[in-house]
Amino acid sequence: MVTIDATCSLESFRKFVILSTCNSFIPESYMGDYEVFPERETSPGLIYVEAADKVTLKKIRDMIFVNAKEVLGIIYSSKSGNTNLKWRQIRRNAGKVVGEASTNTLVNLTESGVITQEWVQNYLRKKAEEKKEVKTDELTN
Repeated sequence: MVTIDATCSLESFRKFVILSTCNSFIPESYMGDYEVFPERETSPGLIYVEAADKVTLKKIRDMIFVNAKEVLGIIYSSKSGNTNLKWRQIRRNAGKVVGEASTNTLVNLTESGVITQEWVQNYLRKKAEEKKEVKTDELTN
């Protein structure tokens, strides 16, 4: 599990949720509409959009597509239960993503622009340094 704590735009997180859940069947008109978000009621796998104004558009498979204005937050959890992320609005369409992500989820987070390749490289570098420190401590004790 990877701890995520990063700032990103609402659109980047929207792209991440779509890429992770319904990219193969989302209607093209919804894909291009920045106010359309997928939601899912089942748990594990819950996706919830908190917004000032939200209208249900259509249900396709297990996804419910909503038109949301003034999004305040999004809760995302994967069906496997290995990823739990929350996006919270900081200012207008800028927000912060916090939570735990599986290593597989890092690919979608990077591809959608939630985190950068540099972020992933820094994370891997930090983890490698921590492992070295643990081995050094074990050898000296």
